Amino acid sequence: MNFTDKPTIRIAILDLYDGFENQGMRGLREILNSFSKSNNLHLDIREFDVRQKKELPDTSWDIYLSSGGPGSPLESEGQQWDTLYFRWLHEIEKWNNNPATVSKKYVFFICHSFQLACRYFRVAKITKRKSTSFGVLPVHLLEDGKTEPVFENMPDPFYAVDSRDYQVIQPDQKRIKESGAKILCIEKERKHVPFERAVMGIRFNEYFIGTQFHPEADALGMQKHLQTGEKKKTVIENHGEAKWLSMMERLNDPDKIVWTHDHVIPNFLKLAAGQVIMNSRPVAV
Repeated sequence: MNFTDKPTIRIAILDLYDGFENQGMRGLREILNSFSKSNNLHLDIREFDVRQKKELPDTSWDIYLSSGGPGSPLESEGQQWDTLYFRWLHEIEKWNNNPATVSKKYVFFICHSFQLACRYFRVAKITKRKSTSFGVLPVHLLEDGKTEPVFENMPDPFYAVDSRDYQVIQPDQKRIKESGAKILCIEKERKHVPFERAVMGIRFNEYFIGTQFHPEADALGMQKHLQTGEKKKTVIENHGEAKWLSMMERLNDPDKIVWTHDHVIPNFLKLAAGQVIMNSRPVAV
């Protein structure tokens, strides 16, 4: 996709990090900058501080990227920011469900946002994990994931950065079928423990998709993050030195986190931007 007339696409980033230091927002900014240059697009981008400033975008934006973040996706229910977030999500859903609206809105949910979206659509159970999942871990595609355009050119399994204390499990198959949602991928099989495999990606509908992993994570940023004294100490204390060394090794492998970073969100942006531009062009008469 390359547009010679340099169209403008309006993209809202919903920042759910609550002021905590993170690599996610930087990763999203860099992906958007690269996408703009490689596709000759002008991106009008604004970031919304959802949790600290209670900022939510309106329906005038074309594409929405909703970030990860700390804390429980369950205990925030009833808090002002959580209520406003669900109201925003309802408004975008209502916009897309209106047959009179030609230009639809596209949303990508990441990790914490993905868990909130699962709560909103009531497609699965959300629980606290026995221990934190953290590392560069394999993700396995299901049949619907193998035909999902956002996962085009992704191997099975592929590798992604996983960092979460909560998990989406026990999908409600009846509700998923009724709503038209599709489970795209699940976490690695752990034969030595009797726990369910978490759902790692869902297409909620034609315009909404999300992942429980972090597709925006890049190798350089993660290396710097993991090599800082405090973070390295924390990982080794909680998961062992072998885990830290394994993560560093996988970060340097171009077939793992680099591949996921370069494909998942860029694939989503390519599909969404293409539809936005096509629907915004005047119809020939």
